[in-house]
Amino acid sequence: MHGYPERNVEEHLRRCHTGQAPVQKVADYIPQLAKFSSDLWGVSLCTVDGQRHSVGDTKEPFCLQSCVKPLKYAVAVHDHGTEHVHSFIGKEPSGLRFNKLFLDEDDKPHNPMVNAGAIVCSSLIKPGAGNAEKFDYVMDFLKMMAGNEYVGFSNATFQSERESGDRNFAIGYYMKEKKCFPDGTDMTSVLDFYFQLCAIEVTCESASVMAATLANGGICPITGERVLSPEAVRNTLSLMHSCGMYDFSGQFAFHVGLPAKSGVAGGILLVVPNVMGIVCWSPPLDKLGNSVRGIQFCTDLVEHFNFHNYDNLRHFAKKHDPRREGGDQRVKSVINLLFAAYTGDVSALRRFALSSIDMEQRDYDSRTALHVAAAEGHTEVVRFLLEACKVNPEPRDRWGSTPIDEAVQFGHNDVVSILQNHLEKNSTSDGSDTKTQP
Repeated sequence: MHGYPERNVEEHLRRCHTGQAPVQKVADYIPQLAKFSSDLWGVSLCTVDGQRHSVGDTKEPFCLQSCVKPLKYAVAVHDHGTEHVHSFIGKEPSGLRFNKLFLDEDDKPHNPMVNAGAIVCSSLIKPGAGNAEKFDYVMDFLKMMAGNEYVGFSNATFQSERESGDRNFAIGYYMKEKKCFPDGTDMTSVLDFYFQLCAIEVTCESASVMAATLANGGICPITGERVLSPEAVRNTLSLMHSCGMYDFSGQFAFHVGLPAKSGVAGGILLVVPNVMGIVCWSPPLDKLGNSVRGIQFCTDLVEHFNFHNYDNLRHFAKKHDPRREGGDQRVKSVINLLFAAYTGDVSALRRFALSSIDMEQRDYDSRTALHVAAAEGHTEVVRFLLEACKVNPEPRDRWGSTPIDEAVQFGHNDVVSILQNHLEKNSTSDGSDTKTQP
């Protein structure tokens, strides 16, 4: 993988696939969901440059359920903008169960990730159109997000959910009373549309491309097509981070530190911004409605790799960094380092050093920044490299020349003195003086 250690990720996926998490039970309040085996378990990832990897039951279709909430919110913001959408829906975590009959102090749903907010959000998509047109519109968006991979629909789940949706009908009528919907909204039609969107089917593989599209700022990494506006993606990831995991959202943000959304079908859509999208699916849920294996996978992933939003990427030595520089980036790093030495730019060199760049990197002639600085007579750069960066004072290039040889050749006597004094000082301090002892 270009810039990503595929083997490390693969090994982690396999460990999580074979590990046994404490299993609770498959969701049964929607009868169709109860039919899934508790043994099903799959994980797929798609990087922002289109690389793929899957383990387990990743081709098995399952319903998005609440995982569709951030996706339809993104569509609404893409179409209407942040201000319009949030004139109807709040941005705060509710601190309550996702299906509570409760609004904020402004009589708005708390956020788009709870049922009340998702129902209102459904009313904002193509207002005035019929449900068939609305549904096709969202399906086209999701297919574009998935790179035209599998996006289907489970009519049985839709019918099952509508028949068992008393709580959502109660929420809908409560919000109708509080005038939460845009003027002219047919509330029962909106609920039908809401149930339809929850019954959209994906596989781990196709949904991982959707997650990668969010990770990639709204551009699908498979097709290269811009699907969502940067504004829509930023808002969506922000709300996923704070509200995406039901009553576990605070703990998930603390321990995992990544935007995610779970659904009662057992899916978790996880976004590592600018790196990749991951979808894991296992039907058994914990008491808060999150996939048990999925939560364990996300937790283990961030313990192993420095994906947590507040992991220090440069200096967190105990974790693996799949974003480490690949070959092309290393070439650019050497060029930038040697050019800073050539121009005498100590500020740039200080930035490189603080970014944990290897200050002894060599070009194709095995020349280092110290060689270049000595040849150009930049005394400040030479001192910085020797004293602050502790570089080797006597590296040899492909012709056997050291930095002192460079300084002598170009007549920079002050640089020669600095290098000689440094060598003498170090030779004396470490007791390796080569003078003959009496």
